[in-house]
Amino acid sequence: MDLFKTRSNQPEPSEINHAQPPRRRRRIIVALTGATGSILGIKTLIALRQLNIETHLVISKWAEATIKYETDYTIPNIRALADNVYNINDMSAPIASGSFRVDGMLVVPCSVKTLAAINSGICDDLICRAADVVLKERRRLVLAVRETPLSSIHLQNMLSVTQAGGIIFPPVPAFYVKPSSVDELVDHSVGRMLDLFDLDTGDFERWEGWKK
Repeated sequence: MDLFKTRSNQPEPSEINHAQPPRRRRRIIVALTGATGSILGIKTLIALRQLNIETHLVISKWAEATIKYETDYTIPNIRALADNVYNINDMSAPIASGSFRVDGMLVVPCSVKTLAAINSGICDDLICRAADVVLKERRRLVLAVRETPLSSIHLQNMLSVTQAGGIIFPPVPAFYVKPSSVDELVDHSVGRMLDLFDLDTGDFERWEGWKK
């Protein structure tokens, strides 16, 4: 008997399970506020659903009012587009914690009130708290701010949020696509916003130089 030969407690190479845990779907938080342009948020949800992105939705009270005024969509229809829906006052929701992993957040449309609250770090509802978490965790935050003209207060808030790592994306229409409908303009803005998350909707025309 070889007293110096002992069996290792380490598993043999053939015994090691190399199976990787299933990769989770990408997750994006979508928040709709009361600014005009609610169709932008709705079309964003539709595009993310088509791209098989897991969505976590929050709709403010005034967003619900704007949706009813500007579109023919119902609130239940819009909620059905998302994988998870939260009450704006539910501060215990998973998206209120940095330990819940998401790939970013879109506030679309984003009111200047919400912009100001995010800039000030006032986390008095789930939209602002989720945005605050996304910023502190160094994840992507995109605010589709809808307001014109802009005061110095608005501009200062935009600058501060940008310096904190957020992206301000005013949904400015691109007329080089020669749009034949409002839907085409909306699709272009939604597509460009999702470009920021490295997602390609394939639903809009990209600039390729002057056409002869």
